[in-house]
Amino acid sequence: MKKGLEKFYELVEAFESLPTIGKKSALRLAYHVVMNDNYCGIKIAHSIENALKNITKCVKCGSMSEHEICEFCLDDSRDNTKLCIVQSAKDIFIIEDSKQFDGKYFVIEELDQEAIDALNRFVLENEVEMVLFAITPSIANDAFILFIEDKLKDKNIQFSKIAQGVPTGVSLENVDILSLSKAIQSRVEV
Repeated sequence: MKKGLEKFYELVEAFESLPTIGKKSALRLAYHVVMNDNYCGIKIAHSIENALKNITKCVKCGSMSEHEICEFCLDDSRDNTKLCIVQSAKDIFIIEDSKQFDGKYFVIEELDQEAIDALNRFVLENEVEMVLFAITPSIANDAFILFIEDKLKDKNIQFSKIAQGVPTGVSLENVDILSLSKAIQSRVEV
């Protein structure tokens, strides 16, 4: 660390500790809030402090919330019979942006007995009939899906998972073989 700029380099290190932020980006961000826009830095610091104080996990589904129960669990217009299982609360925002799902959500970050018990309670309370797994495709996550299906097998539930395959606008030469295989297996008539 350079003498006399310890605080600046501490800020650079703090930015660099964030996901997807490398050394150059961290340096740019730190320089911007210190030298170009002090108000922006104060606003970010205040927003972080407020978020850390006020955001917690929903006691029912594990989503992010500023209250004990999240907006999705409290929303009577959502279809209780549909449940989307995700592995991170941030995935809910992405699914919501698609405007393609009108049911409830359940977050399972770690597959342990406590999560399974909570999921079972949620399924019973909401009389869930359909479960959509919206998780990153992988062999480990296929096992994750099978495990949960097995734990819910005594209930009359239809299971599905998000489709896999070739992303829109991506050339076939840039698609991995597993994604291409899944896309061919899941092809649709035109």
